[in-house]
Amino acid sequence: MADRMRLDDIDYPLPPERIAQQPIEPRDAARLLVDRGSAAPDHRHVRDLPELLRDGDVLVVNDSRVMPARLLLTRASGGSAEVLLLEARDDAWRTWEALVRPARKLRRGEVLYDAGRPLIEIGSRTAAGDTMLVTVLGDGDPLDVLARHGRMPLPPYITAPLAEPERYQTVYAAAPGSSAAPTAGLHFTDALLDEVTARGVQVARVELLVGLDTFKPVTVDDPREHVIHSERYHVPPGVLEQCRAADRVIAVGTTSVRALESAAATGESSGRTRLFIHRPYDWRVVDLMMTNFHMPRTTLLLMIDAFVGPRWRRLYAEALAHDYRFLSFGDAMLLDRRAS
Repeated sequence: MADRMRLDDIDYPLPPERIAQQPIEPRDAARLLVDRGSAAPDHRHVRDLPELLRDGDVLVVNDSRVMPARLLLTRASGGSAEVLLLEARDDAWRTWEALVRPARKLRRGEVLYDAGRPLIEIGSRTAAGDTMLVTVLGDGDPLDVLARHGRMPLPPYITAPLAEPERYQTVYAAAPGSSAAPTAGLHFTDALLDEVTARGVQVARVELLVGLDTFKPVTVDDPREHVIHSERYHVPPGVLEQCRAADRVIAVGTTSVRALESAAATGESSGRTRLFIHRPYDWRVVDLMMTNFHMPRTTLLLMIDAFVGPRWRRLYAEALAHDYRFLSFGDAMLLDRRAS
C-alpha cells in the first residue's frame, strides 16, 4: 500500500469539555459548519439546511432504530457484569453478538441475572475475538425482555444521564436493530423534513445496523490496516435509482454513506458490508455528507479524510475555535467533496 498513513493522520486534540453531554433543544437548533472548500466555512444552524439544498437533490437518511441494548447484570457469585448487544444472529432475536464485561472472567454457559431473574447466558467467543455470542433467556419476545431490562447504549464519553431515552432516536427511526444512534440524524425534526421536501428535495431511507465499528478506536500504526467488522445494510433498489437521477446526493451520517456506497459497490441491495472507506477511494454515490464531529483515531474520521482530504483538519480547528459541541450530542457539519 503506497503512501502509508499514520495514526497521527487521523488524530487531533479534543478537550473533554467540548464533548456534548446533553442534546440541544430543539433538535434543529444545533449548529452547522458548512464546508466551502478552500474558502472559509459558513457558520449556520441545522434549521437552515433547507436553504442549502435545492430542487433535484436527494437527502438520504438511515432509519435504523436504537435498541435498549445495554444490560447491567449480576453474576451468580454476586459480582457485576455488563452486556452490550451488538447484532441479532437469528430471526427470533434470541442469539446475539455482544461485548461483555468482565470478558476474561465470564465463561461459556454462565448465566447473568437482573434482580434475581436469569436474563443472559454466555456462549462462545466469536471468530473476531473481541465479542461473544450470548442468548436472551426467558419466555416471550426477546425484544420485550430488552425493553423491560435494557438501557439506551449511550457512548462511554457521555457520563450524564439522559432524561428522555427517545432523544437518542431519530424522529424517523423504524425497525430496531442498532446498538448506537446514527447521530447526524438526531438533528432532524418532522417540521424540518417537511421544509426540506417543500424545496423539491426527495427524502430517501436506507438502513445500516450501527455496530461495533462505529465506536471502536483504530490502534494499528497504519490505520488503513485496521480490521473492520461487517454490518448489515439494506438499500431499496428504488433509492439507488433516485440517487443516480439526482443532481446531488446528500447522505445524513456516515452510516448512510456506508450503506449507499456498499450497495453501489456490490450491486446488492441488502447484505453484509465490510466496506472500509479511506484514501484513496472512488466515490460512487455521495456528493455531500452531513455528519457530526467524530472521535480522533476512528474509522469515521478516515471516511471524512477520504471525503474532503486534509482540509478536515482546518474545519475541525474552526469548529473548536468557535465553540462547537462535539460527538454524538454535538453539532454538525455539511461537507462537500467537490468544493474547490
